[in-house]
Amino acid sequence: MSGKTISKNKKAYFNFHILDTFEAGLVLQGSEIKSIRNHQISIDQAYVHVDGEEAWLVDSYIHPYEQASAFNHNPNRRRKLLLHKKEILDMWDKVRIKGHTIIPLRVYLSHGKAKIEIAVAKGKKLHDKRKDIAERDAERDKQRDLRQIGL
Repeated sequence: MSGKTISKNKKAYFNFHILDTFEAGLVLQGSEIKSIRNHQISIDQAYVHVDGEEAWLVDSYIHPYEQASAFNHNPNRRRKLLLHKKEILDMWDKVRIKGHTIIPLRVYLSHGKAKIEIAVAKGKKLHDKRKDIAERDAERDKQRDLRQIGL
């Protein structure tokens, strides 16, 4: 899963335990891919809805392309994800467990095509988030101390 990263869901790793990741293609209109290439996409509030047969990206925002005028797209529309049937069924089974959801991690371009990295995730509790913050602060302090003594 490599390519030029266009947009990242920065809070995904803070708010969720990532259990499994998948790569999916996006079904887009012409003006949408042009906006994505201009880095005008937001997936922070987005999630993936799976109905057992198809997967859809919901609540993502792709800014309207200025030069498309009358042929522009709806910025908040649901977008179909291109996945293998086995992957969709695998996600469907994992999502039916309470507390599990599917979230987008990043959007990137691979060989000129827009791809999205999605993950089956479980929401973190407040004490898990506090533990992560404490670990991050301890690591930062350790690195600062190492820099001060010249290592």
